[in-house]
Amino acid sequence: MIPRSVNLFLLGFAVFAMLAGVTILVVQQWSPYRSFGVGGSFVMSDLEGRTVTDRDLLGRPTAIFFGFTFCPDVCPTTMLSLTSAMKKMGTVADKLNVVFVSVDPERDTPEALKQYLAFFDPRIRALTGTPRQVANMASAYRAYVRRSETEDEGYTIDHETSVMLFNSKGRIIGQIFHGEDENAFLAKLNTLAEPNVCRPGLPTTSNLWSSAGELAGGACR
Repeated sequence: MIPRSVNLFLLGFAVFAMLAGVTILVVQQWSPYRSFGVGGSFVMSDLEGRTVTDRDLLGRPTAIFFGFTFCPDVCPTTMLSLTSAMKKMGTVADKLNVVFVSVDPERDTPEALKQYLAFFDPRIRALTGTPRQVANMASAYRAYVRRSETEDEGYTIDHETSVMLFNSKGRIIGQIFHGEDENAFLAKLNTLAEPNVCRPGLPTTSNLWSSAGELAGGACR
């Protein structure tokens, strides 16, 4: 069952977007991912129980986002942004692996993840695993994940909020910060999928490490 908070958030987000038409920009800091290796070997499972490893992602650029279905705001916001950008990209988005990695194996069963992903672009795939497998992948990708107990005897999970961008050889080459302007979000995914391709009338960026709203190349003409 999809958490009630997700349904309410999606409804509220849609209403807000229609009424306000406003995108909130978040000023971002320098990224630590440029200082050390990110990525590496992992063994996880897809939603049909098939084993997926890091080698399965090689051969095409990859965008990876760590999250969980009970996440009240960051995850649905990011997933909606990915969905919006991929829709605008059309078939260009087919050149990407776009992966949602669950950091909550206790509650995010394959069935729960299937229901969650039904709200978003069908090309987004989800990976899950045992607690040890999830911890190992988060460690390899330097993704911050921390479980915190709540007053109602439940728990929540603090986690990495950016979308990590990797080239077809599995090397990290940039990130999309949480709260980035929708044009920058789209430009980065386009650049990841088709580097150095000019699309008249669309924004472009040659700097996948740029902070929110900074389009290195300006508008493509």
